[in-house]
Amino acid sequence: MREVNAIQYVANENGRKINSKRTSVEFLDKEVVNKVRCFHKSFPEYAVTPLQSLNALAKKLGVSSIWVKDESYRFGLNAFKVLGGSYAVGKYLAERLNMDISELSFEKLKSEEIKEKLGEITFVTATDGNHGRGIAWAARQLGQKAVVFMPKGSSIIRLNNIKNEGAEASITGLNYDDAVRLASKYAEEHNGVLVQDSSWEGYEKIPTWIMQGYATLIDEAIEQIKDEDKDNPTHVFLQAGVGSFAGSVLGYLEAVFGEDRPITTIVEPNEAACIYKSVKANDGKPHAVTGYMPTIMAGLACGEPSTVAWGILRDYADMYISCADSAAARGMRILGNPLADDPKVISGESGAVGLGVLSLILQDNHLKEMAEKLNINKDSKILLISTEGDTDPEGYREIVWDGMYPSF
Repeated sequence: MREVNAIQYVANENGRKINSKRTSVEFLDKEVVNKVRCFHKSFPEYAVTPLQSLNALAKKLGVSSIWVKDESYRFGLNAFKVLGGSYAVGKYLAERLNMDISELSFEKLKSEEIKEKLGEITFVTATDGNHGRGIAWAARQLGQKAVVFMPKGSSIIRLNNIKNEGAEASITGLNYDDAVRLASKYAEEHNGVLVQDSSWEGYEKIPTWIMQGYATLIDEAIEQIKDEDKDNPTHVFLQAGVGSFAGSVLGYLEAVFGEDRPITTIVEPNEAACIYKSVKANDGKPHAVTGYMPTIMAGLACGEPSTVAWGILRDYADMYISCADSAAARGMRILGNPLADDPKVISGESGAVGLGVLSLILQDNHLKEMAEKLNINKDSKILLISTEGDTDPEGYREIVWDGMYPSF
């Protein structure tokens, strides 16, 4: 397989060492996450998303179990992002009302009484699509306004999905990180509220709330595995853009399991591998990838690590992988064309990359060293998160039907 030339990795030799200076994950502990889940359960649309067991694929790849958490079912929005955005919006409004979020259901936030107290609010964000759609949905539900900026090259379908939620949305000529700066400037000039899952010095409260919101999905997944009377996963693969999603899941796993947490691998596209680049620099600091980032993994095309997530990813992950777009395409095809009785999972480019990389690690003899470093063997139980469905249906068909971005 030629794919080996397009996969690079760095192992974290310090990730399992006990160190009192490591980043705190208390903000993602079980008590906090229980409160987050209670808020999400107050949504009429709330339902636990499926945890699919790919037993035939696990057998073929030589491991014990492969689970895929399918977030294409989340709130009818085809992606997980609404979990973070809705919780952050809820926390912001609770703070404005001098109330704890445990006192506010989503239905109560939608009431005329609350709307009169709050007045008109404009939520502003930058997005490749999924996060912005979640913010637009939450704003519409609450009778508020949303303004959304998208980076250069964004999907027209994703743009229209955001507009269909009532938001003012546009595709800029900027990369993702510059679109974030534009959104921040707009919010400041128009008395809006920036709701961004990336963080930087001076802007960390709302991104922290977003990370807490994302934790609902991993709490569900661990609960679902227990309901199957199965042991906890031994390995987790997490895709990263700015790192907020990956940092949320990894922080939860550390908070709940401590040193018994699963071996965790962070996966990024070659064109936007800011976490990989930062770890490789080996100075403990986040480093940016600049310029245009032409990857099919639009949700991961982010050049600057989130400051809230960075410390968690640096201190607790076990391996960092940078991969080609073809790895994501391979994952999409595997999930969309299951073996034997395995369920079909429709996963978008950013959602499928973890499985694509895992399959290459286990099937390419040139990558055996990676499998050995990760201690993946016949007893391994591996959890993957498909963070989105076919949020760009045309792009999905070009890859799955027409074979774009082949592995060979």
